[in-house]
Amino acid sequence: MRLRLLLLIITWVTIFAARGAGEIKYQNNFDQAELDKVPDDFLVLDGQFAVKEENANKFLELPGAPLDTYGVLFGPTLKENASVAARFFGTARGRRYPTFAIGLNGLGGYKLRVSPGKKQLEIYRADEVRKAIPYDWQPGKWIYLKLTLLKSGEKEWSIEGKTWNDGAKEPEKPSIIFTDTEAPPTGRALVSGSPYSGTPVRFDDFLVSAVTK
Repeated sequence: MRLRLLLLIITWVTIFAARGAGEIKYQNNFDQAELDKVPDDFLVLDGQFAVKEENANKFLELPGAPLDTYGVLFGPTLKENASVAARFFGTARGRRYPTFAIGLNGLGGYKLRVSPGKKQLEIYRADEVRKAIPYDWQPGKWIYLKLTLLKSGEKEWSIEGKTWNDGAKEPEKPSIIFTDTEAPPTGRALVSGSPYSGTPVRFDDFLVSAVTK
């Protein structure tokens, strides 16, 4: 447990130091969370989410059925100059794969989504794909997703997504970037998942922070 806590602190410090990160707005690694429940400060949009534990590590889990898209909101209400990061874990079954995403600005905001069936890393606004790049997801391994939203001009916003393997260093440059000229809505951070493989999707180490340019 102490080793995991040390590694988590190092990871959060690395994420927090990147891209001019400012004040931490929210963080949760579920170590103090009650099993088989959802933390009180979460808003479950849909899905049977619950805190589970394996190998002395607690995480939020979405079960492998029913097959649909589910999500939870967490952290404070924000509009821009913010970043959210979390760890994700999923497995494949044959040619069936899960999808999972991290987001800012609530349901109508932006999401960074891994879509293994399409072999893509995507930026969504609400339910519309705004940009996609090739991405080769490896099942059965924890990965990080990080989404940053910056006001980059008078009427321009930069949405940057990163992904990297657990245990690796956060990349300096974004994996995917999209520029929008429509102002983002105000809302909370979120994670979502679709267990299309019929196996659980896991989420851990949530971190929301302010970002300076």
